[in-house]
This record gives sequence, structure tokens and C-alpha cells, in this order.
Amino acid sequence: MNQSHFQYHVFFCLNQREKGEDCCMNLGAEAAFDYMKKSVKKHGLAGAGKVRINRAGCLDRCSEGPVMVIYPQAVWYTFVDNDDIDEIITSHLQHGKVVERLLV
Repeated sequence: MNQSHFQYHVFFCLNQREKGEDCCMNLGAEAAFDYMKKSVKKHGLAGAGKVRINRAGCLDRCSEGPVMVIYPQAVWYTFVDNDDIDEIITSHLQHGKVVERLLV
């Protein structure tokens, strides 16, 4: 049986498009990534067997951004502010409950 190295693996789209085209980087994805990474560590959720927060290139959902996807369930989220990130951490990463209102 092949088990995942992490319980949850979170990928943030941090792609920057040229010429003002829609992209996650223009919608605050970098700040949200930094905030989530710090928060996950602060809550003791980071590390092997737990949660990993990663940068990703384009996830091809530009018009729905900013976006992140959480594996192994392949749950796609959008977010507006740190309150949304906190809700994803508490509900999904700590309690395994999908945040329906933030689904892409």
C-alpha cells in the first residue's frame, strides 16, 4: 500500500501573466501563500505526515483565481482574504471538512 507522504498537500497558483491578463498573482496569491505557510507552521500542522504548502505554476483556472488545490482529495478553492485562509486551515486541514462556500 502506497501512502502519501503528507496528509494534505496544498498547491497555490503563483503564476504571473504578462500584459495585465487575469492571473492569481494579480489577485493576492503570493501574500495568501505566505500567510497560509506561516499559519500552518504556527498551528503545528506542517511536516511529514501532516500538511505541506507548495508553490505551483499556472493551474489553468486563471479567471477563477486566486486558486489553490488540496490533495489527495483534489479540492479546488478560491479565497479573498486571510479570513478565508483561516477557515480553510481550520475546517479542511484540521477537521477534514470541505469549505463549500469557497469551492471553485
